[in-house]
Amino acid sequence: MASGEAGERPQLVLEHPDFYALYKPALWLTHPVRSHGSSRVPDVVSYWQGQTGEPGLGPPHRLDRETSGLLLLSRDAESARRFFVLFGQRLVAKTYLAIVRGDPGWSDYELDAPLGELGLGGGNRVIMRQGVVPDGRPAVTAFRVLERRAGHALIEARPRTGRLHQIRAHLYHLGLPLVGDKIYGPERDAFLEFRETGQTPELTRRLGLPRQALHAASLHFPWDGAQVRLRSPLPADMQRFWDGLPSSR
Repeated sequence: MASGEAGERPQLVLEHPDFYALYKPALWLTHPVRSHGSSRVPDVVSYWQGQTGEPGLGPPHRLDRETSGLLLLSRDAESARRFFVLFGQRLVAKTYLAIVRGDPGWSDYELDAPLGELGLGGGNRVIMRQGVVPDGRPAVTAFRVLERRAGHALIEARPRTGRLHQIRAHLYHLGLPLVGDKIYGPERDAFLEFRETGQTPELTRRLGLPRQALHAASLHFPWDGAQVRLRSPLPADMQRFWDGLPSSR
C-alpha cells in the first residue's frame, strides 16, 4: 500500500523491551495535537498506545506529518531519558531519502548554513517557514545524489543537527525543492492554498505528490552495548513517482 493512501496504518519494525521502532505513514502526526477543525488527524502515539495498551509511550524525536519513515517510541521514563541523552549527544545517526526538483552540480555536498524563522513579510506569508539567516542556529546536512532522472534527483540526506524543517529548508536554499513540498517548494503560497481548499487534485498535479517526498530511511544508535541499525525502504508512493520519470540516459 502506498504511503498516504487511505487505510494505511503504522507498522512495527522492531519491538525491544525498552522501545518500539515503527514505520510512520505519510499524513500521520507523530503525536496528538489540538485541532481547530472538525476532523482529527491520526497520530502514531495514540494509535500505538491503543494497539499495545501501554499509556507511557513517548516519541524521543518526531517526523513532520507529511514525512514517512522510521519513528522511535520509548516504553517508559528511563528509556525516554536514555534517548534524550543519545539525541542530545548526537549519537543517533539518521538518514533520509528525498526526491527533489533540479539536477545538482555535485554528487556529494555538505551544507553548513544556520537556520531560523524568516518572519512574516518580505514575500513570506507562512509563519513557520525557516530559512538560512546569519543569526540562525547552526545547521549542517550532508547530501549525496543516488540517481538522476529527467530534471529530478533522488538524494540521501544525513542531518548532523536537528533543526526544524532542516532538510527541507537546506534543499530549498540549494535550489532543490522537494517534490510535493507546500512550504519549501517553488510555489510559495501552496501551503496557504492547502489550508483553504485541502489537498485538491489540481494542487497535487502541480506539486507532483500529495505530500513532500521525504522519507526517514535509517536509524543507527548504541543501546546496551550493541548497535541498533534500522532501515525502511523507499515507500510505494515515492517509488511510483520516481519510476514514472523518464530515465536520464
